[in-house]
Amino acid sequence: MNKFYVTTPIYYVNSYPHLGHVYTTIIADTVARYKRQRGHEVFFLTGTDEHGINIERAAEKAGLPVKQHVDRIVDSFKTAFEPFQFTNRHWVRTTDDYHKAGVRKLWQAAKANGFIYKGKYEGWYCGNCNEFYQEGEAVKGEGDVLLCPTHERPLDLLSEESYFFKLSAFQDKLIAHYEANPHFIRPETRRNEVLSFVRGGLNDLSVSRVSVKWGIPVPDDPEHTMYVWFDALSNYITAIGYGNEQFGGEAHFNKFWPADLQLVGKDILRFHTVYWPAFLMAAGLPLPKTVYSHGMWLSGGRKMSKTLGNVIDLEVLHKHFTPEVVRYFVLREMVFGQDGDFTYEALLDRVNADLASGLGNLAARTLTMIRNFCEGVIPSASEANAELTAQANEVREAVALAVVAFDREFDEYNFSRAIEAVSNARFRVDKFISDAKPWDLAKDPAKRAELELVLHTAAESLRHFAALLAPVLPNATQAIWQQLGESGQVNEVIPANLNWGGGAQHKIGDVQPIFPRLDKKKIMEEIKQEEAASQAARAQETKPEAPATATTETKPAEVAAAVNEPAPGVAYIGIEDFLKVELRVGEIKTAERVPKADKLLRFTIDLGEAEPRQILAGIAQYYEPEKLIGRKVIIVANLAPRKLRGFESQGMVLAASIGEEGRPILAGFLEDVPNGARLK
Repeated sequence: MNKFYVTTPIYYVNSYPHLGHVYTTIIADTVARYKRQRGHEVFFLTGTDEHGINIERAAEKAGLPVKQHVDRIVDSFKTAFEPFQFTNRHWVRTTDDYHKAGVRKLWQAAKANGFIYKGKYEGWYCGNCNEFYQEGEAVKGEGDVLLCPTHERPLDLLSEESYFFKLSAFQDKLIAHYEANPHFIRPETRRNEVLSFVRGGLNDLSVSRVSVKWGIPVPDDPEHTMYVWFDALSNYITAIGYGNEQFGGEAHFNKFWPADLQLVGKDILRFHTVYWPAFLMAAGLPLPKTVYSHGMWLSGGRKMSKTLGNVIDLEVLHKHFTPEVVRYFVLREMVFGQDGDFTYEALLDRVNADLASGLGNLAARTLTMIRNFCEGVIPSASEANAELTAQANEVREAVALAVVAFDREFDEYNFSRAIEAVSNARFRVDKFISDAKPWDLAKDPAKRAELELVLHTAAESLRHFAALLAPVLPNATQAIWQQLGESGQVNEVIPANLNWGGGAQHKIGDVQPIFPRLDKKKIMEEIKQEEAASQAARAQETKPEAPATATTETKPAEVAAAVNEPAPGVAYIGIEDFLKVELRVGEIKTAERVPKADKLLRFTIDLGEAEPRQILAGIAQYYEPEKLIGRKVIIVANLAPRKLRGFESQGMVLAASIGEEGRPILAGFLEDVPNGARLK
């Protein structure tokens, strides 16, 4: 049996958990479930980083002993994670004795090999980052106070005796490893960043403090405390048995190390791709196979901030949304490795379009028709007319292609594309059912074979979708599996091994809704009320700024008049006219040339609706259709349909017109935007 070892970063307990922590852990958990389903022995690790000066300060501010403060924050992480039913094998804590023993062994190995020495260090230190900065890297604040470039808080000038790690000795070795192992750092943009940083030169790294006491003492020199990153990064090996007997000691460590996938945020990429591999090289240990840096969640296109009032509150999230739909949204919405936009509106739209009207609707109507028309038994594939048989075979082929595409994309950590492959196949199944109209076939005894073929095809497709999406929607897919009359756990079924027709003659279970449609208006009103109450509470804690006043030079009425004065030569419309045009984000799913039409391309475009739309555009002379698949475009969604060359166009793609010849340039986005999002 192949092994697979996946880790999250361990979360720093100076503050309470937030969406970013949940997101990384969802990714790791989904990968772990996927690998287990395909027969790997998986070790999935997460946990908490509990040492350092910033923890001491947070505990002091809270008026608690440090360990009591740490325990309280750790409990809050476990409470926030509990509803998601994460399948981690272990929760590592850097305050645990087995971890300390392993860190001491790593230190001693690096020192014995000549890579740790004693000296004196002076530098500008940020307790939040647990990192030193050169003066040129700092940001100047009021009164020339030097601020951390990340947290914009004052830096501390520290001068003290220190142990140093010979990071400079690893510059060439690291570059050679990056170049020989292009998948060591992913995605490519982050790999290039790290390469550039290392090629710029590496300085030796201070790896101990005498001014910090909350940490692991240096072996044989207890006046010194280990640098928190040396301590924290070591968790990935101590938690599987390095330097201790936890989980079987050395044998267990050798079984799972090196890690197959280490997930990190881009803000801690340098620590994991420069310091961490250098520490391992110094001790003579193998390096991880892949360190993957995911993007950051924005909200409304801006970085989440309590000041801006756009933070996604985990309590609000848990109150209004199930863990299943949150899992689906973050995996489907963010292109892994890039930044993503998380808003409650986008979450509601995606859930209703993809799950309530999509997968949930397919399950409900398929199973309900089997119950009503086939006495609750999934029919076998009967011999039907040639046309319907051909269509059923096309559906079967689409599902088979989705099985292959899902695994291919998931193995590359392209989660959104993997889920999209299933959605595309589901669109094909939905269309097959709508075109065949089994509710009409059921009225005619002579059409019994056609009815059974349609319902058999729909049920088998649903069976494959449940197995494919088990790592993404573990509870919902198990419910679908059981309603299909299947036994056992769907997460133990390898989709590629499913036989088409294997579900025939199974008695279905009770048909229950899997994804009820969410009332967007009601939920958003409740969330806005909760956010308003939260902002009001925060406002009482801070002194409001003085209100702005109008100047004597320009009166408010004059300003209003100037704003409303139309520019010469412009044919203005009112806002009411603009609001009549519904502009939405769409993703091109298929693109092909229209026969005997030199200028036309025919698209199917996902607007976040139950089915993609067919839209034609006169851009064939300027764009190759195959290169447009997957591109996000802007669609006029409420334009009346019209026929072009025998095809109905259900909207219009927006493009700029450039030059005298009017060359079209498709309008699009620099950031990833959810399908169906409305432009305002």
